[in-house]
Amino acid sequence: MKAPLADRMRPSTLDDVVGQPHLLGDGKALRRIIESNDIPNLIFYGPSGVGKTTIARIIAERTDMRLHKLNGTNASTADIKAVVEETQTLAGAGGILLYLDEIQYFNKKQQQTLLEHIENGDITLIASTTENPYFYVYSAILSRSTVFEFKAVEPDDVKPAIERGFAFLEKENGCQITVEDGVVAHIASACGGDVRKALNAVELCALTAAPNKDGSRTVSLDLATQLAQKNALRYDRAGDEHYDVISAYQKSMRGSDPDAALHYLARLLEAGDLPSACRRLLVCASEDVGLAYPQILPIVKAAVDMALQLGMPEARIPLADAVVLVATAPKSNSVYCGINQAMRDVQAGKAGPIPRQLQNKHFDGEDQEKKGQFYLYPHDFPHHYTKQQYLPDNLKDTTYYVPGDNKNEAAFADYWKKIKGK
Repeated sequence: MKAPLADRMRPSTLDDVVGQPHLLGDGKALRRIIESNDIPNLIFYGPSGVGKTTIARIIAERTDMRLHKLNGTNASTADIKAVVEETQTLAGAGGILLYLDEIQYFNKKQQQTLLEHIENGDITLIASTTENPYFYVYSAILSRSTVFEFKAVEPDDVKPAIERGFAFLEKENGCQITVEDGVVAHIASACGGDVRKALNAVELCALTAAPNKDGSRTVSLDLATQLAQKNALRYDRAGDEHYDVISAYQKSMRGSDPDAALHYLARLLEAGDLPSACRRLLVCASEDVGLAYPQILPIVKAAVDMALQLGMPEARIPLADAVVLVATAPKSNSVYCGINQAMRDVQAGKAGPIPRQLQNKHFDGEDQEKKGQFYLYPHDFPHHYTKQQYLPDNLKDTTYYVPGDNKNEAAFADYWKKIKGK
């Protein structure tokens, strides 16, 4: 079976790698490390198809160390031990370079097996991962490694790889391939920054293009649109992208940017993550709008209920209504801050006995020196208010809620200042 096009034409030099100018540009740290041939332990972090494996292979080809490749999805402890054992043989005398792809699938014990040999220099580790290494890589390995973050490749940077892909196939198959205007740009845009996906689309286009009478093939824009019609949405409900999208979604609503909020809502819905879209919307209405517009809570709850009842694709409509409402509403986190401080005090043990007048007692025991509960019923007093202590003695002067500067809370605050005589 023929290897994928991305593997058959994998770059062999740094200059052929597309994208990652922040790592591989002239004078950039990773390029200087590679060109020095003095390779430390490295961890490459970033999405699929952006060059992590390619760079690791280029490094391996530049060194005289013995190369081993393992993949975290299928490597076992026995595979690790075999690599470690080779450090004691003649083959490993010059050092061993271990390229460990998808290191996030290695458990802590497997990673610890490598630690001693990484530390003493017998093994140089180059690991790659699509997940945040600070969550998935054992801290002792992290402390002995340098982390480089790879980014999704911009469409303009993907275009040269696509053009090389068509040229490679033309030469490989001995068949002229004509590419219509717009094909390269469409594939570059549709691949979502994944060069491997773009080259897969190139190969598929070349294979399915109908032959002309002279044996050549023409890749039309219509064909490219059919084969690369959906943008590669990077989203994993258990991975970094999930948390990045929902974080951007809520922060856009909090930041009063309805356009960005709709964009991230669309990404959540396109990924089929309706529950996260609804949950974050409810949270944002309470946390970030709150008492600045208290009527928003039942409105957003009704929109979420409607969306869950309708299901997709119609669910997008009430959710979009609510997202724009939250994004454009006045903001206040006064209650959010208040309950957080109250929770911190309770968790720190700042509780204390409940004041006698608030306790649910209907009689006094013999041990009670001063008989009676002494609770003052606020509705028996003018304006339904009378001064009495509600917090425990050790917290009686604590303030948790500070009114926001929006008109609703300002009006409430002015009213109670007047009633309470402050």
